[in-house]
Amino acid sequence: MSIFGIAALAMAAAFCAVALKKYSPEISIVIAIAAGAILLVSILSRTMPVVRSLQQLTDSIGLDPQYGVVLMKTIGICFLCQFTSDARKDAGQNALAAKVELAAKIAVLLLALPLMENILQMTAGWMSHT
Repeated sequence: MSIFGIAALAMAAAFCAVALKKYSPEISIVIAIAAGAILLVSILSRTMPVVRSLQQLTDSIGLDPQYGVVLMKTIGICFLCQFTSDARKDAGQNALAAKVELAAKIAVLLLALPLMENILQMTAGWMSHT
């Protein structure tokens, strides 16, 4: 789906959701979440060239593939939790949205811990040689 298609779907879904909100708030929320899911899948399906480019870049500079995997997982966590948080906010559940955002931050931190350990070990190794 092109950027124009994405924009058109988003506008149509927003219009329908707003128009139905007065008569059927539940259906309005379902339309907004469904449109958001369709848009997210469409956008993520277009990211494969970026993933391949990042993989080629890490391979070409001899970087441990673990770093690229952590980067991609982190991006995935951020996208998924942002979508979920926005859907909760649209449904008027701001407290739940905040918990999803907190969970995402903790998940990213836990994912990055092994890399932080590697960096600290390398730094300690360099400092001990000087």
